[in-house]
Amino acid sequence: MNDSDPIVDEVRRMRDAHAARFNYDPKAIFRDIKEREKRSGRKYVSFADVEIEPKHGSEPRQPLQPNEPTMAASLDNQALQATRQATS
Repeated sequence: MNDSDPIVDEVRRMRDAHAARFNYDPKAIFRDIKEREKRSGRKYVSFADVEIEPKHGSEPRQPLQPNEPTMAASLDNQALQATRQATS
């Protein structure tokens, strides 16, 4: 599938430009995003502490630990590494 969506392409370019400003350091990028949130004056909601009832018959899920990787983080890291390899 080679269909290119111009909006997705633009978002990816903007995300890459932002990450490049911080030498692709995830901690620095995160700090910048959190600082921008503070400066915006908007109220942000976190659902990190919300407990969700398990489906009938399933085991309750344990919450992720703060440093436990997620699938999304793993995929983002893979994409970041691929970008670095492609640009070097």
